[in-house]
Amino acid sequence: MRAPIHKLLLVAGVLGASLAQAQTPAPQTAAVAPDAIKQREQELEAARASKKSAEEAQAKLKAEITSLGQDRTQLNQQLIDTAANVRTVETKIDEAEARLRSLNGREQAMRSSLDSRRADIVEVLAALQRAGRRTPPALLVRPEDALQSLRTAMLLGAVVPELRGRAEKIAGELGELVALRKTIATERDQLAADRDKVRNDQTRLAALVDERQRQQASREKDLDAENARAVSLSRQVGDLQGLIAKMEQDLQSAAKAAEKAAEAAKQAEAKAAANAAANAKTGPGAFKDRSRTTPAMAFAAAKGLLPLPVNGNKIRDFGGSDGLGGVQKGISLASRPGSQVTTPCDGWVVYAGPFRSYGQLLILNAGGGYHVLIAGMERISVNIGQFVLTGEPVATMGSTSQVASILATNASQPVLYVEFRKDGTPIDPGPWWAANEGEKVRG
Repeated sequence: MRAPIHKLLLVAGVLGASLAQAQTPAPQTAAVAPDAIKQREQELEAARASKKSAEEAQAKLKAEITSLGQDRTQLNQQLIDTAANVRTVETKIDEAEARLRSLNGREQAMRSSLDSRRADIVEVLAALQRAGRRTPPALLVRPEDALQSLRTAMLLGAVVPELRGRAEKIAGELGELVALRKTIATERDQLAADRDKVRNDQTRLAALVDERQRQQASREKDLDAENARAVSLSRQVGDLQGLIAKMEQDLQSAAKAAEKAAEAAKQAEAKAAANAAANAKTGPGAFKDRSRTTPAMAFAAAKGLLPLPVNGNKIRDFGGSDGLGGVQKGISLASRPGSQVTTPCDGWVVYAGPFRSYGQLLILNAGGGYHVLIAGMERISVNIGQFVLTGEPVATMGSTSQVASILATNASQPVLYVEFRKDGTPIDPGPWWAANEGEKVRG
């Protein structure tokens, strides 16, 4: 029986050390050991292999995108699918980080509990040490070792009943701590894998967006001049309604977009009047046609079908306080830094650029007198006059809040502002969001 007690005695001063995770620093050597040189060579070789793999992946992606050619339908499909993948993984990362925060909190609480009972643990281990009649050898530092020693001693009946009960309680807590640490390690591994995946998807998405804009530029020869003129015109107006009117009146590409939106709205209304029943059955399936060049349905008929444009938490709702003594005319969504922004609806871009306190602002003409305004992004990836589909990637969030008028409680968190307007008047966007979009949205 003495041998297992000796194993248990290895734990005698161990719990205090394991709870604090104390470690003795390794002695420094004057010269680099051969093993260290070999390790560095292996790391260098791994870096070269990683670089080669990345280059091969880039070449494969470039060839894949080139094969799409001028097929806008396939390009749209790839853009929307990849953007959806990015947002799905963003959600998984948010959820994993939340679980890790909870698990880390539990681990800290357990460690604090054990640490607060250090005197009791020392008393138990001291009694075991006396039973062993000799001082234990060098201390262990891993909770797993402490747990194994306790279990071994108890199974072999090496402790008296009273001491056994106290040891069992300590062993139970250590077992929970060990299991918790394994769960944390698994979560961290999955989180690392998800982060790698989102980086790969973001690389793919960036290449697809570049190709889309290249094709757009080949069709619109004066895009740079139009964009510069749009920014210049935006400085001449003081409010959003004035900006929309100015763009759609004075800017050629925006005027064309507005004209197409008006024509599409009339066609949608005529179709609805001709066959109301068929129009009512359209539903989400209407958005599956990636070749469309006009909205899938009239904006007014899209209630309950539109996705929110970014993953995040709704921090301000339509009609609430804007934090500056006024009333919120849209909704504000706090997002992760670098989050992907997608279009909530079909429409034509009538403005894309900076505007006063809104930071980077994107305005879509959805037809039928409806406009959708999205502000607070760091970078916009579409041009004025361009038609975009629901779910298509159009912008990227930055690392801090870009919109002065909608600063969140935590001003360092990026915030996206979304506003719907009908004939120039802000309206509640709530009825348009899909049923699964709640107060806490995708993250």
